Amino acid sequence: MAAAGNLLADAAVPQAMLAAFATAEGHLGDRLLAALRAGLDAGGEAGPVHSAGLMVVDVQSWPLVDLRCDWSDDCPVAALARAWEVYRPQMEAYVLRALDPRQAPSFGVPGDE
Repeated sequence: MAAAGNLLADAAVPQAMLAAFATAEGHLGDRLLAALRAGLDAGGEAGPVHSAGLMVVDVQSWPLVDLRCDWSDDCPVAALARAWEVYRPQMEAYVLRALDPRQAPSFGVPGDE
């Protein structure tokens, strides 16, 4: 594992992120978000944080997770966590939709019942 940052408010930020990742449980996305939160709690960047992203790659040729908060005046990591909470329960169905759309749930898409 490795953690790094640019213009960090405190040299302890990467270590806090590594510790949070190592002790977090659940899906890789949950563990990465725990690391981002820990980085913020340890001081984060020296300036304001306006964006955050989460990418997880699995066996497909595309990312399993590619979520971003491109701009927020509030906490972008919190916005990213909310997006993850919505996406996570549907994640496997989106993979199935890409691989075999006939077998995937419709999610209420008109004409796809």
